[in-house]
Amino acid sequence: MLPNLLGSTNIPVLQQVLNFAQARHGVLAGNIANINTPGYKTRDLSVEVFEKRLKDAIEQSKFGSSQPLSAGMSMTDPEDPIRKVSESMTNLLYHDETNIDLEQQVTEINKNQILHSLALQVMTNQMQLLQSAISERV
Repeated sequence: MLPNLLGSTNIPVLQQVLNFAQARHGVLAGNIANINTPGYKTRDLSVEVFEKRLKDAIEQSKFGSSQPLSAGMSMTDPEDPIRKVSESMTNLLYHDETNIDLEQQVTEINKNQILHSLALQVMTNQMQLLQSAISERV
């Protein structure tokens, strides 16, 4: 009964967003950690691929799919295409043959953190609404 109750909310979507933001944060933090590593190339997870998969998963769930909502963000499957880390296509190379732009990486981490915080806040509000409904209090 509980999966049916939670499945009728946007909580499964928010869980997928949180999983993706967490994984992407690790990749972006790795870029900053390796800023002084000669030859290191920046890496990232594809936001566009994740958004497309999430949209497709939401569309499937609207048509009565009995499968739990998943945007393909498996935390346990390293071969999942969305988890494959791709090198950035930045054409800028520095003297040590890295392409890490610190300002760009900090900007991406901040955008990712905002996404994570927003999803977490919406999920918290959803849980509070469910708790109010269950306890029959307004």
